Amino acid sequence: MILAMALKLVISAFPEGGAIPQKYTCDGNNIAPAVEWSGAPTQTKSFALILDDPDAPSGLFTHWLLYNIPATVHALEENYRPSSPTATGTNDFGKRGYGGPCPPSGTHRYFFKLLALDTPKLDLAAGARRSDVDRALRGHVVEESQYMGRYERKK
Repeated sequence: MILAMALKLVISAFPEGGAIPQKYTCDGNNIAPAVEWSGAPTQTKSFALILDDPDAPSGLFTHWLLYNIPATVHALEENYRPSSPTATGTNDFGKRGYGGPCPPSGTHRYFFKLLALDTPKLDLAAGARRSDVDRALRGHVVEESQYMGRYERKK
């Protein structure tokens, strides 16, 4: 029997559960870290990547929304800027693209979540909001993986 490889997400800039370097936050260059993954299920036709802070005072805060990432892509370079067909949604800062960790107080957890999808394209325009992305994802997630980092602003 051959076992399928599980979807695995890795961010080489920091260890799983470790501190996110300042470079990737609002206190640094506010650029996205490099992200890579392996072990996608055979039925994967595209990917979505979401970065959330569940510890935000207002509740879940979305920092990055990418969708329609082709199934042939297995890494995003540091400071990634999507080109067609990958689309970027609007984060909770009200901007498209990456918005780095910027907690108002205390240490927050940041979850990078990679979703393997059974559709080549979500029927969404670039700039979609999180609620629209969540709705479009329903019924299309084949497998998911996540990677968590922490950040606390130094006063």
